[in-house]
Amino acid sequence: MKEGQAGIIEVLKYAIQMELDGKKFYQLAAKESNNKAGKELFPWLAEQEDEHRKRFERIYEALAADKGWPEIDVKPDKNKKLVTLFARAIKKAGTAVKAGHGEFEAVEKAMEMEIKSRDYYRLHADKSVSDIAKNFYSQIAAEEQGHYLALVDYKEYIADPVGWFTRTEHHMLDGA
Repeated sequence: MKEGQAGIIEVLKYAIQMELDGKKFYQLAAKESNNKAGKELFPWLAEQEDEHRKRFERIYEALAADKGWPEIDVKPDKNKKLVTLFARAIKKAGTAVKAGHGEFEAVEKAMEMEIKSRDYYRLHADKSVSDIAKNFYSQIAAEEQGHYLALVDYKEYIADPVGWFTRTEHHMLDGA
């Protein structure tokens, strides 16, 4: 193993564990959610955490085998899929949303997790000397930011569905 790779291996191990913890959390949140939007959003986020984990594992395996940092395909349109999924789930759920205190707590915890992950990946993008690693960490950080923004939107939606629809659909209050 090349000098410096031991530190990268530790970063990757930590990232893999964060993604495993995130997946587990989102699976539990999906089970406990009591509305259609949450039942679609949380499983999708769990899948995303699992995709991140798989990418980190491929990099870990390559580095552990002393093969260097591999090219890992990161698709920049993942957050567009989230916007579509979220919009579809909310249209199905409408304004008759029931969100308990536990749902708000889950969303707030998820937001904290996404910020922590985003910041961790940004830090390692900044520290990376390899352009491949820098781009990879930056893209993963951007995806985590997208997850965070979706959770902010979801929290606003479950707090005030009618207000959320009014804001996002830009309905005119004067009937015009």
